[in-house]
Amino acid sequence: MAILKTEGLTYTYSAGTPFEKTAVDHVELSIEDHTMVGVIGHTGSGKSTLMQHFNGLLKPTSGKVLLDGEDIWADKKKMREVRFRVGLVFQYPEYQLFEETVFKDIAFGPKNMGLGEEEIKKRVVETAHMLGIDETMLTRSPFALSGGQKRRVAIAGVMAMRPKVLILDEPCAGLDPKGRNLMLRQIRDYQKTTQSTVLLVSHSMEDVAGFTEKLLVMSKAKLYCYDDTPAVFRRADELKEMGLRVPQISSVMGALRSKGVELPQDIYTVEQARDAMLSLLRKGEGTC
Repeated sequence: MAILKTEGLTYTYSAGTPFEKTAVDHVELSIEDHTMVGVIGHTGSGKSTLMQHFNGLLKPTSGKVLLDGEDIWADKKKMREVRFRVGLVFQYPEYQLFEETVFKDIAFGPKNMGLGEEEIKKRVVETAHMLGIDETMLTRSPFALSGGQKRRVAIAGVMAMRPKVLILDEPCAGLDPKGRNLMLRQIRDYQKTTQSTVLLVSHSMEDVAGFTEKLLVMSKAKLYCYDDTPAVFRRADELKEMGLRVPQISSVMGALRSKGVELPQDIYTVEQARDAMLSLLRKGEGTC
């Protein structure tokens, strides 16, 4: 069943002025529930504008956004509820921390939902654990933490509301490779534990290749494709023409294939490349 759906969704900035620009152009999309989706596209493709429509930060110039089959703009009085059900984490969310303690920062969203103290405490502790935030840190000031720890606290504040849909805009921006992989594993574990839908906006093909089930590709304000991750990466040449860089391992495997090495076309993670190379080596041993 589709948790999010768009019908002819169009958004135009500065409509009726000389600066008019269509950022999202007649997008027809249906996103399944309980799915980890990567969102990619070149700068200015419209992907961030599209994401901001899903929780009502932007109102369509025309068309609809449906959440669980209901038009989110049908009743403006319900918009507050929509934003609890669709959580949006902006890039560099750590700059939005403001409370005295880590506990209070994570608890801010659940508290605004009107939950009881026991439920709030439960959600804060559970979410902190999911993101590797030690309970001893909950009493500390968020401003005394490292950059990576602050990022986790900020994301935890949205996760603690248990939205049905969680949208993360470049959650790994500025993190080193070790921190990036840890963050992505924690996000994936959260998605599996809560059975929610997660939309991961990223410029890193390696990030979306290794951690998503489906890919949504935006290009020039239009939906270019929405398909299973392997199916999208099989269109590597098309992605390159759009100015998107395929995962480095895909390029390496492509270079080996051009030299006559018999490798599958749909290798886009290091793990897949490892397995394919080991399989070739085993076949070689069998013919010696």
